[in-house]
Amino acid sequence: MGKIGLLLAVMFVLQAILSSIQMRHFSKEFIKLRRQGKVVCGRQAGGFHAGAIVMFLIDEDGMIRTARMLMGVTCLARVKPLQGFDRKYVGRLTAEDLPKHGKNLRKAILDASNTYNKFIAGEEIPQPPSPFQKLGRTVTAFAGRS
Repeated sequence: MGKIGLLLAVMFVLQAILSSIQMRHFSKEFIKLRRQGKVVCGRQAGGFHAGAIVMFLIDEDGMIRTARMLMGVTCLARVKPLQGFDRKYVGRLTAEDLPKHGKNLRKAILDASNTYNKFIAGEEIPQPPSPFQKLGRTVTAFAGRS
Protein backbone atom coordinates (compact mmCIF):
# COMPACT_ATOMS: atom_id res chain seq x y z
CA MET A 1 0.00 0.00 0.00
CA GLY A 2 2.90 2.36 0.77
CA LYS A 3 4.39 1.89 -2.70
CA ILE A 4 1.09 2.84 -4.35
CA GLY A 5 0.87 5.98 -2.20
CA LEU A 6 4.45 6.91 -3.06
CA LEU A 7 3.78 6.34 -6.77
CA LEU A 8 0.67 8.53 -6.61
CA ALA A 9 2.62 11.26 -4.81
CA VAL A 10 5.40 11.17 -7.43
CA MET A 11 2.83 11.31 -10.25
CA PHE A 12 1.11 14.29 -8.58
CA VAL A 13 4.41 16.19 -8.21
CA LEU A 14 5.39 15.39 -11.81
CA GLN A 15 1.99 16.62 -13.04
CA ALA A 16 2.44 19.87 -11.09
CA ILE A 17 5.92 20.43 -12.53
CA LEU A 18 4.87 19.73 -16.12
CA SER A 19 1.77 21.92 -15.76
CA SER A 20 3.86 24.83 -14.46
CA ILE A 21 6.24 24.43 -17.41
CA GLN A 22 3.27 24.49 -19.79
CA MET A 23 1.82 27.60 -18.15
CA ARG A 24 5.20 29.35 -18.33
CA HIS A 25 5.38 28.52 -22.06
CA PHE A 26 1.84 29.82 -22.60
CA SER A 27 2.62 33.02 -20.66
CA LYS A 28 5.73 33.70 -22.75
CA GLU A 29 3.75 33.25 -25.97
CA PHE A 30 0.96 35.51 -24.70
CA ILE A 31 3.46 38.20 -23.70
CA LYS A 32 5.12 38.03 -27.16
CA LEU A 33 1.75 38.66 -28.81
CA ARG A 34 0.73 41.30 -26.26
CA ARG A 35 3.88 43.33 -26.96
CA GLN A 36 2.77 43.55 -30.60
CA GLY A 37 -0.76 44.82 -29.83
CA LYS A 38 -4.18 43.78 -28.58
CA VAL A 39 -4.84 40.08 -27.96
CA VAL A 40 -8.22 38.34 -27.82
CA CYS A 41 -8.35 34.97 -26.05
CA GLY A 42 -10.91 32.18 -26.11
CA ARG A 43 -10.94 28.99 -24.07
CA GLN A 44 -12.75 25.70 -23.81
CA ALA A 45 -12.06 23.16 -21.09
CA GLY A 46 -11.63 19.64 -22.29
CA GLY A 47 -12.06 17.35 -19.30
CA PHE A 48 -11.05 13.99 -20.72
CA HIS A 49 -10.95 15.45 -24.25
CA ALA A 50 -8.43 17.91 -25.68
CA GLY A 51 -9.02 21.35 -24.18
CA ALA A 52 -8.19 24.44 -26.22
CA ILE A 53 -7.07 28.03 -25.80
CA VAL A 54 -6.78 30.41 -28.75
CA MET A 55 -5.07 33.79 -28.95
CA PHE A 56 -5.70 36.27 -31.75
CA LEU A 57 -3.43 39.28 -32.20
CA ILE A 58 -5.72 41.94 -33.68
CA ASP A 59 -5.26 45.38 -35.19
CA GLU A 60 -7.24 48.51 -34.24
CA ASP A 61 -10.14 47.44 -36.51
CA GLY A 62 -10.46 43.95 -34.98
CA MET A 63 -8.83 42.19 -37.93
CA ILE A 64 -6.76 39.14 -36.98
CA ARG A 65 -3.04 39.54 -37.68
CA THR A 66 -1.75 36.39 -35.96
CA ALA A 67 -3.49 33.34 -34.51
CA ARG A 68 -2.09 30.87 -31.99
CA MET A 69 -3.59 27.85 -30.23
CA LEU A 70 -2.83 25.60 -27.29
CA MET A 71 -4.70 22.34 -27.59
CA GLY A 72 -4.22 18.95 -26.00
CA VAL A 73 -5.17 16.50 -23.32
CA THR A 74 -1.83 16.44 -21.52
CA CYS A 75 0.43 19.07 -20.02
CA LEU A 76 2.87 18.38 -22.87
CA ALA A 77 0.79 20.44 -25.35
CA ARG A 78 2.49 23.60 -26.66
CA VAL A 79 1.34 26.82 -28.31
CA LYS A 80 1.27 26.45 -32.10
CA PRO A 81 0.27 28.65 -35.05
CA LEU A 82 -3.38 28.49 -36.07
CA GLN A 83 -3.80 28.83 -39.82
CA GLY A 84 -6.67 30.29 -41.84
CA PHE A 85 -7.61 33.36 -39.78
CA ASP A 86 -5.36 36.10 -41.15
CA ARG A 87 -7.26 39.30 -42.04
CA LYS A 88 -10.62 37.97 -40.73
CA TYR A 89 -12.69 40.16 -38.42
CA VAL A 90 -12.65 38.53 -34.99
CA GLY A 91 -16.12 39.78 -34.10
CA ARG A 92 -17.78 37.98 -37.01
CA LEU A 93 -16.26 34.51 -36.75
CA THR A 94 -18.96 31.87 -37.11
CA ALA A 95 -19.16 28.09 -37.11
CA GLU A 96 -18.89 28.19 -40.93
CA ASP A 97 -15.38 29.67 -40.59
CA LEU A 98 -14.24 26.62 -38.59
CA PRO A 99 -15.13 23.40 -40.45
CA LYS A 100 -11.79 21.61 -40.16
CA HIS A 101 -11.05 22.15 -36.47
CA GLY A 102 -11.86 19.93 -33.48
CA LYS A 103 -14.97 20.56 -31.38
CA ASN A 104 -13.26 22.22 -28.41
CA LEU A 105 -11.00 24.31 -30.65
CA ARG A 106 -14.09 25.55 -32.54
CA LYS A 107 -15.75 26.42 -29.23
CA ALA A 108 -12.62 28.28 -28.06
CA ILE A 109 -12.54 30.30 -31.31
CA LEU A 110 -16.22 31.19 -30.95
CA ASP A 111 -15.56 32.10 -27.30
CA ALA A 112 -12.83 34.52 -28.44
CA SER A 113 -15.25 36.12 -30.91
CA ASN A 114 -17.96 36.36 -28.23
CA THR A 115 -15.48 37.83 -25.72
CA TYR A 116 -14.39 40.46 -28.25
CA ASN A 117 -18.00 41.43 -29.00
CA LYS A 118 -18.79 41.75 -25.28
CA PHE A 119 -15.68 43.89 -24.75
CA ILE A 120 -16.60 46.20 -27.64
CA ALA A 121 -20.17 46.51 -26.30
CA GLY A 122 -18.83 47.38 -22.82
CA GLU A 123 -20.31 44.28 -21.19
CA GLU A 124 -18.68 42.44 -18.33
CA ILE A 125 -16.79 39.35 -19.41
CA PRO A 126 -17.66 36.46 -17.05
CA GLN A 127 -14.84 34.39 -15.58
CA PRO A 128 -15.10 30.61 -15.71
CA PRO A 129 -15.73 28.87 -12.39
CA SER A 130 -12.70 27.56 -10.51
CA PRO A 131 -12.33 23.82 -9.92
CA PHE A 132 -13.41 24.38 -6.30
CA GLN A 133 -16.55 26.23 -7.42
CA LYS A 134 -17.38 23.37 -9.80
CA LEU A 135 -16.86 20.85 -7.01
CA GLY A 136 -19.06 22.87 -4.67
CA ARG A 137 -21.84 23.04 -7.25
CA THR A 138 -21.61 19.29 -7.86
CA VAL A 139 -21.74 18.49 -4.14
CA THR A 140 -24.67 20.89 -3.65
CA ALA A 141 -26.56 19.41 -6.57
CA PHE A 142 -25.86 15.87 -5.34
CA ALA A 143 -26.94 16.72 -1.79
CA GLY A 144 -30.13 18.33 -3.13
CA ARG A 145 -31.12 15.10 -4.91
CA SER A 146 -30.90 12.99 -1.77
